[in-house]
Amino acid sequence: MLLIQCPYCGERPESEFAYGGEAHIARPADPSTLNDDQWAAFLYMRSNTKGIHAERWRHARGCNRFFNALRDTTSDRFLAFYRTGTPRPALPERQP
Repeated sequence: MLLIQCPYCGERPESEFAYGGEAHIARPADPSTLNDDQWAAFLYMRSNTKGIHAERWRHARGCNRFFNALRDTTSDRFLAFYRTGTPRPALPERQP
């Protein structure tokens, strides 16, 4: 079972959480000024990187709050959890 560390409630099983997409994506200040291509890019285009990826999660069956997590997509391991609105944490250098 995959365990996720909610910054508000502590460690819980994955079944209590809902994935919320890529983290740190700012909504446009005035969406009415965007053309269709720009709006579609905001809604659908994501980085989808291989390796460490910042993601939004919601503790849907707990406190119901959103938070961010850093996850390595190549190993599916979580590296850090942090509250929404706080900066992405720095990770220690990997040892060879």
